[in-house]
Amino acid sequence: MGDDVNPLVLRVATLSDADILLAWRNDRETRRQSKSTDKVEQSSHVSWLTAVLNDDDRALYIGMDGDEPVGSVRADRDAEIWTLSWMVAPTARNRGVGRRIVDAMIARLDGEIRADVRIGNVASMRIAERCGMTQMDADNDFTYWRMKK
Repeated sequence: MGDDVNPLVLRVATLSDADILLAWRNDRETRRQSKSTDKVEQSSHVSWLTAVLNDDDRALYIGMDGDEPVGSVRADRDAEIWTLSWMVAPTARNRGVGRRIVDAMIARLDGEIRADVRIGNVASMRIAERCGMTQMDADNDFTYWRMKK
């Protein structure tokens, strides 16, 4: 399914998304590009998801391409800064999903927005840039992206 047939929309994540989010998170490529590369166990994942869903300073959405869940995007607020993180379903890679879910999330936020992207994660660096972020810094592990709205 492409942009012309079904526009991508964000819907609020719920606890019923736990299994699909865990499967995406434990995908080998997703783990390789994440801050924590360890495999996540179901019990800790459900605890984490429950905490995220009950935290007013965090927003977690599922990107939907028609009826197909294609990725997730999360915004964590600390003071006036939103930190974004995202992942694309393994079956939806190379379809522009990451850029579309990040653009949709940015449209919902005000203030400073940041993203920390692992060195070598070219796809996410490209997403950050195409969504209007500027790389401000880098270290041995991550590139640091920022924008103000």
